[in-house]
This record gives sequence, C-alpha cells and structure tokens, in this order.
Amino acid sequence: MKNKKLKVFIDGGSRGNPGHGACAAVIFDEKGVIIGEEGKYLGHCTNNFAEYTGFILALSTALRLGATELGIFSDSELLVRQFNGEYRIKDPTLQVLMGEIKKGSSAFKSVTVSHVPRGRNVHADKLVNVILDNARAMKNPGLAGTITKECDRKLHQPKLF
Repeated sequence: MKNKKLKVFIDGGSRGNPGHGACAAVIFDEKGVIIGEEGKYLGHCTNNFAEYTGFILALSTALRLGATELGIFSDSELLVRQFNGEYRIKDPTLQVLMGEIKKGSSAFKSVTVSHVPRGRNVHADKLVNVILDNARAMKNPGLAGTITKECDRKLHQPKLF
C-alpha cells in the first residue's frame, strides 16, 4: 500500500466558554489541495472540549480518506503540548478524549501535531464560526440531530450539562 500523507488543520471553539461549541477539520493532500472539510456542532461545551473533539473528527475523517500519515495543525498550543506530553491533562473528560485521540492516532504510520498561529488556521476557524452562526439561527440546535457522537456517549463536562 502506498503512503498517503495528509495535512489537517483543526479548530474548535465555544462562544462564552463555556457556551455553544463547534469543531472543524480541513484536510489537504500532499499538493496542498483541499480534499475534505468536516465540522460538527457540539452543544454546550468549553473551548478545550471543542479543540479535542476537532482532533477526533480529523482522525476519523483522515482514516476514511485512506491516510497513512498525518500532519495535524492546531492553533491551540495547549492541545498540541498535551498531545506531545509536555503538559499534563487535569480535566477527567479531556483525559478520556485524549485517550481516544491516542488510540485513533495508532491507526496511522505516523501522526505529528504542530502549533500554528491563528492566522494560519483561518479556514478551520471560519468553518467553526459558520457552524456556530447557523446554530444561533436555530431555536434548539441540539434537538435537530446536530449534537455529535461525543455528547451522545455522555463525554461531556458534568458541571456544564
């Protein structure tokens, strides 16, 4: 099987922190062409929860696209440093999500995670904001089937729900 290297820019955010949250992933092929965009509305969550969920979204999308090697780029320095083992993860929910991220990463030959300035992550950030703008226009966005599997599995921050 030939190596398929993809670059994925991820983002997540919540308005209010905590507040309505969303995540997004923009996938580029080796030539720098966008080959996929994914985004999800998350309901009420923190920025960190949204960033972690964006990483999980990126992994599942890249796997579906047949990637063997990934370069993940995030403007969340905290997420990058926690993934790379430089910072501890204190929040129990984020610990569970990082376990899923590590497990999902093992499906690839290699996964590198790098920090990029927010200005280099414009596309993923824009997707997150479009999702949040659309959710705001709905009366009850969570009732329309838009809450992700993460919330369905009860991976949430108990003090927020």
